[in-house]
Amino acid sequence: MSKAYPSLLVIIVNFRTPELVVDLLHSLAPEVRDYPSASVVVVDNASGDHSLDCISAAIESERWSSWASLMPARKNGGFAYGNNLAIEEALRSPNPPELFWLLNPDTQVRPGATRALAEFMEANRNVSICGSGIEDSAGKPWMYTFRFPGILSEIERGFRLSIVTRPLSRWTVCQPVEAKPTPAEWVSGCTLIIRRETIEKIGVLDENFFLYYEETDYCLRARRSGLECWYFPHAKIMHIAGQSTGVTGKSQGINRIPAYWFQSRRRYFAKNYGRIYAIITDIAWVLSYCLGNLRLSIQRKHRKSPPRLLADFIRHSALWHSDKKSSHSSTAEKLTDKKTTR
Repeated sequence: MSKAYPSLLVIIVNFRTPELVVDLLHSLAPEVRDYPSASVVVVDNASGDHSLDCISAAIESERWSSWASLMPARKNGGFAYGNNLAIEEALRSPNPPELFWLLNPDTQVRPGATRALAEFMEANRNVSICGSGIEDSAGKPWMYTFRFPGILSEIERGFRLSIVTRPLSRWTVCQPVEAKPTPAEWVSGCTLIIRRETIEKIGVLDENFFLYYEETDYCLRARRSGLECWYFPHAKIMHIAGQSTGVTGKSQGINRIPAYWFQSRRRYFAKNYGRIYAIITDIAWVLSYCLGNLRLSIQRKHRKSPPRLLADFIRHSALWHSDKKSSHSSTAEKLTDKKTTR
């Protein structure tokens, strides 16, 4: 290489998706040859299946051990927990990486993405957190960034009717963007690159989020510390959305939403804005959802929603629960069969 580029550690957190991890490693192999400052660690969140054997066998048979390693975790502590294990170990090393790239196991890196993303971060020292471009398996781009959720966005999300969505469009969480580098409030955690200096300044991910909202919370912490988050679409990854959870992607609206999604949502609002605000956002969503369904019923239309959505939402509401856990400690309530892939 004619120029020294920043060292980069790719972190993949696996829970019972070893075949997807191996596919991702296959896509990373040519990236590492092109960008030898990169290395990869796979954290297995105590899968308890054949994950360790499958991934370690692939690393050995494909001769990836010079750049890829496997780190078994003692429990399935969630997405933030798994990533923090790798981040904290890397920070304790004599030469910690300058960049950390968090990748979901249900992603694959498109050619040249690693170098392009690292070069963007090197050329734009003001960028502390960055999300790459995302496309589906057919190559169709998914060009969105996100606004921090709030009361108005919850009203829009609850109604899901154009009569409300249009006037509230500037507060909608999911925002379409052009195919150019763009500042963002937050970006998807399925492909998230973070500077080492950012972690040293604001800390690691909050492990009290088992899955979902942890990247939203992290980007908000960065923003409140004066750090910038950007979207860089020219580095692309393919993402099979919701491969394990069914919360996002094509299966959304069919599967029942898991409890940890509601718990993470509640924690995000309570932690960052206070419990009263969290209660108000819950009430706003419930009223909006019910009024939206009433309007559709009058029009003899039906909204396709996940099973028991309203009952589950109310059950996990901040009305009945408070989130008093510390910001970055491990969550006590973890079930070993929870998925950790978006």
